[in-house]
Amino acid sequence: MYNRRAASEIAFDITNGFFLTLLTLITLYPMLHVLFASLSDPAQLIKHTGLLLSPKGFSLDAYTAVLSNRMIILGYLNTLIYVSAATALNIVMTAFAAYGLSRKQVLWKNSIMMMIVITMFFGGGLIPTYLLVQSLGMIDTRWALIIPGAVSAWNIIIMRTAFQGVPESLEESARMDGANDFTILFRVVVPLSLPVIAVMILFYAVGHWNSWFAAMVYLRDRGLYPLQLVLREILIQNNADSMMTRSSDSDKMAVRDTIKYATIMVATLPILLLYPFLQKYFVKGVLIGALKE
Repeated sequence: MYNRRAASEIAFDITNGFFLTLLTLITLYPMLHVLFASLSDPAQLIKHTGLLLSPKGFSLDAYTAVLSNRMIILGYLNTLIYVSAATALNIVMTAFAAYGLSRKQVLWKNSIMMMIVITMFFGGGLIPTYLLVQSLGMIDTRWALIIPGAVSAWNIIIMRTAFQGVPESLEESARMDGANDFTILFRVVVPLSLPVIAVMILFYAVGHWNSWFAAMVYLRDRGLYPLQLVLREILIQNNADSMMTRSSDSDKMAVRDTIKYATIMVATLPILLLYPFLQKYFVKGVLIGALKE
């Protein structure tokens, strides 16, 4: 019986390893394809068919063209502003809401929580939101991408559950020492909830980094465009001609493809570099925020 069970465990490990390896390859290949294509020589790339397992030739011309494009650099700077300002506002607003809703002495907290949950299922839609942003005078300003999404109902629930796990004795001790709610939040509760805070930063930052629809709706000034909206113009509207001034008409199609791939890598790399620094908090933070002892 023991040997038979051991054999089944070995078979399970082999099967599980095979499927996980296959899943990893399926997930990783699209990114590797984009990377290899962006480093390939345009003339050789356009002739290649089938899987791309290595760069065809080696050329950095696509990256040179992308990084010399004014809109790419301006979009980068705008996105950094939006991500930094909006994420900081998100964390502060979410922490305030979660702290208030996690305290037992707060009146009507269950009713307030119910209203917050309802917003996850029912919303006014795009037109009322646009009219509200317009009435507040935020159309064609940076605030249109920062203020409307200041807080997420789902993230409030996660952070609230994490704050409820902080021992009440710590809050009582802090109050006996004369601490107010702001002191308790920022010097007791938040330091004990750093894994959840890190996960919230990741969630909000990735959301703002990838956001383009709000910018397309609210912004008219191209000088305020975030990187993702510039990327959309290049990929979907096929607007890469401004970066091919040195290419002949016969080479434009090949060069356009490598520029598109290089643009995707340039736009994706920063957020990929952020994950390793927050990965150790990810699982712990989500579990703490999802389960209450």
